[in-house]
Amino acid sequence: MEEIYPDDLVLVAVVRSRRDLEIARVLGWYRVPLASAPKTMHVDWLALYQTAAFGDERWSVRYAFPVRGYELTTRRALIRDEPDHLRADEPYYKVQLGPMRPLARAIHSARWRRFTFLYTTGDRLLASREIKELTVPHSNEQDKLWRILRERAATDSA
Repeated sequence: MEEIYPDDLVLVAVVRSRRDLEIARVLGWYRVPLASAPKTMHVDWLALYQTAAFGDERWSVRYAFPVRGYELTTRRALIRDEPDHLRADEPYYKVQLGPMRPLARAIHSARWRRFTFLYTTGDRLLASREIKELTVPHSNEQDKLWRILRERAATDSA
C-alpha cells in the first residue's frame, strides 16, 4: 500500500453517492466538472468526503486514493448509461486513481459542511480527527501549502 507523506498535496472532494465511491474503488477514476474544478488537479492524493447519502458514515472522510493522472473528457464519455443527462456534453476531468486506501481513522464532522473541494497536506489528512482540522491555518504551514499549489498550477499551465 502506498504511503501518504507529510508534504503530499491532498484534494478533498465531495462524493455524493455510493455509486460514485464504487466507481472510484473498482474502476479507478473520479469525475470533476471543469466548471467547478479547483485551481489545480495536479495532486498526490484524492480523499473523499461522504455526504448524507452514506447513512451512518455520512459527513466523514474515510478513504484516500493515490492520483495517477487526469484527462479532460465529457460526462457522456464517462457515464455511458446516462446519455441524455442535462450535463452529458459538458467537460469533466477524469481523475485516474490508484488503489483505495482506508484511513486509519475516519475524519468526522459533527454537522454537514458545505464545500466542493479543499486542499490539505498529507500530515493533516493523517492527523485530523475532525473535518475542520483539515484546513490549514494561517501559518508557515499555510505558506508551504500555497507554495505547493502555485508550483503545481504553474506546471499545469506550462
